Amino acid sequence: MQHHTESLFLRFWGVRGSIPAPGKDFVRYGGETTCLEVRAGERTLIVDCGSGIRALGNKLEADGVREVDVLLSHTHLDHIYGLPFFRLAYDPNCSVRFFAGHLEDGRGLREVLERIMTPTLYPVALEELLGSAFETFRGGGQLTLAPDLTIDTMRLNHPGGCIGYRITRGGRSVCIITDHEHGNAMIDAELHTFVRGADVMIYDAMFDDSEYARYEGWGHSTWQKGLKLAIEADVRTPILTHHDPSRTDEDLDRLSEEIARQHPGAIVAWEGLEVSI
Repeated sequence: MQHHTESLFLRFWGVRGSIPAPGKDFVRYGGETTCLEVRAGERTLIVDCGSGIRALGNKLEADGVREVDVLLSHTHLDHIYGLPFFRLAYDPNCSVRFFAGHLEDGRGLREVLERIMTPTLYPVALEELLGSAFETFRGGGQLTLAPDLTIDTMRLNHPGGCIGYRITRGGRSVCIITDHEHGNAMIDAELHTFVRGADVMIYDAMFDDSEYARYEGWGHSTWQKGLKLAIEADVRTPILTHHDPSRTDEDLDRLSEEIARQHPGAIVAWEGLEVSI
């Protein structure tokens, strides 16, 4: 098992939005959908279980990890459809806790996830996830998972709801702001405060300003808005992710060059990117 002495260690296992993007034009940045590994000392956190969680689960199993907390931003398919392929969740000797804070209509997380693991959609039922527990919290508060770990949450602007996370340990912090649409003045002001001074901010860069008008109301932001927020809120390292599945390696190379001119510390996320904080 790896032991990380940093306050927080991040590894990206999926950086796409909407649907996986396989093929020769998507090799260097990767085609899996959203999945982020966060190591906080001996504790392992996962943010979202998009298709990237399959490979992550295999790695955690090989590393001998037996306890994992999964923080879901929301339950749209591209953020949960890796769940049936997450090996640790089936192991009764493991403890995998899933958390969601975006549900406002009285439904529990288990009830929502059962929908994708029913016989008409998938041959294995959710009850086969013997190592798993499902917990719903109210977004906007704080989650307590360990004495040395602070997890603040806030509601983002996205159809059906979405949760942003700020994970802090040892005075270092990472904010995960995926599936968020700028434009709601009240939420934008709260988000500015929420991410202020973060070491790392992972931000929804699904669109470009030039194409945004066609997709207004879809629940996603632009890379330009992400960089502007990072600069105004004094974020040291903004990381752009949730790439449109049509963005090729060449497209993302051009984006990397452009953001380097605007914010020297900014990064376009790729599958396998590791960040130590």
